[in-house]
Amino acid sequence: MGVIQTERMRTKARAAVKVAGQPNAPSADLPLSQILTGDCVESMRSLPDNSIDLVFADPPYNLQLGGDLNRPDGSQVDAVTDDWDQFDSFKIYDDFTRDWLTEARRVLKPDGALWVIGSYHNIFRVGAILQDLGFWILNDVVWRKSNPMPNFKGTRFTNAHETLIWCSQGEKAKYQFNYRAMKTLNDELQMRSDWVLPICGGGERLKEGGTKVHPTQKPEALLYRLLLATTEKGDVVLDPFFGTGTTGAVAKRLGREWIGCEREGVYTEAALKRIAKELPLDESALETMQSKRNAPKVAFGTLVENGYIKPGTQLFDKKRRWTAKVRADGSLVYEKQTGSIHGLGKELQDAPSCNGWTFWHYEVAGDVKPIDDARQTYLLANED
Repeated sequence: MGVIQTERMRTKARAAVKVAGQPNAPSADLPLSQILTGDCVESMRSLPDNSIDLVFADPPYNLQLGGDLNRPDGSQVDAVTDDWDQFDSFKIYDDFTRDWLTEARRVLKPDGALWVIGSYHNIFRVGAILQDLGFWILNDVVWRKSNPMPNFKGTRFTNAHETLIWCSQGEKAKYQFNYRAMKTLNDELQMRSDWVLPICGGGERLKEGGTKVHPTQKPEALLYRLLLATTEKGDVVLDPFFGTGTTGAVAKRLGREWIGCEREGVYTEAALKRIAKELPLDESALETMQSKRNAPKVAFGTLVENGYIKPGTQLFDKKRRWTAKVRADGSLVYEKQTGSIHGLGKELQDAPSCNGWTFWHYEVAGDVKPIDDARQTYLLANED
């Protein structure tokens, strides 16, 4: 076997030892940022047990295409006719699927997860084998293509979607889900399980001599959403069917580690060139919105005792209806009323609750800012 160099929604904390707020420390035995050449099952057998955070798999779909596919004008459709998608029987395909999924299950950490994508040709067979092996399906996600290829013969509905299955290692297994980041990405609405994204095209589509390098290159937007949702910075992502390296390119951009398996030399060469050009985002850009469960807790008094907001500072609401003074213990006083930033704000407004971080403001060098700005400054200055 050749080697080519190249907010969590947790049910509980990770099973693997991990320092809060810091990226995973991958095993030194892992061939990070490398493509393992040859058969994917054999390649995965070289990886240590319980070493991978996420597997993304885009296996052969076993399309069973018979003959050429032509457009109404007689031109030939660039369909999947490669040897790697040819299987002589469903049993052979099922045995292959069981073999690579068994290895994926072995290399995944106890709190690792797996994504697999497919079409109606194979995804139901893959899903059944997943369940037989003990994986627990968390969601099926429909990727609805905004620009699908039409059904040229007019004999069926236009096949306008593919299905992704997301699963954990078992019914009670822990797994990563960055719920808050997904909600933010979706304009403050819960992310649904139907994703409308275009197929790969334009400058993103890799071509040599005007011909597609890979017939089923996945769009980067699909992998971006998937990795942002179910991994965090420093996690190790394995793609057993690496192709032209979409997983590696997006993982590098998002600060994730990657390992690929690919047996076709032309794809491997294209992937290495592609990933080499990819630039990782800077540290500040990689920070994402956290769920309340995982957001660092900072008391207003901590800001006071550390000098971010000094005792005696005048705080006021945005409309300047009330002005309160900060006391040494972090409490506020307004005339004869006292309380915390939340409690006093609630009383003054005669409201059922109050988020003091956004209600109270203060002035800094002529600029009016919510006191939450001071909290964010403190958090940035005290990152591990």
